[in-house]
Amino acid sequence: MSIAFQVPDMTCGHCVKTITGAVTEAVPGAVVVADLPAHLVTITGTDQADKVEAAIRDAGYEPSRV
Repeated sequence: MSIAFQVPDMTCGHCVKTITGAVTEAVPGAVVVADLPAHLVTITGTDQADKVEAAIRDAGYEPSRV
């Protein structure tokens, strides 16, 4: 299963690192792949979309489920 979020305010490598850290802390074992130019974050290894979205929001970003 994979979950994808559009994160328009993910604009740099630091953003990617912050989001990746937040998601993997909230959902251990999740694999995060960020496509910075597309502002897309894809998470595999979990079906906890609400928890992933909350982690991204808590990190200071505005994700929307794709």
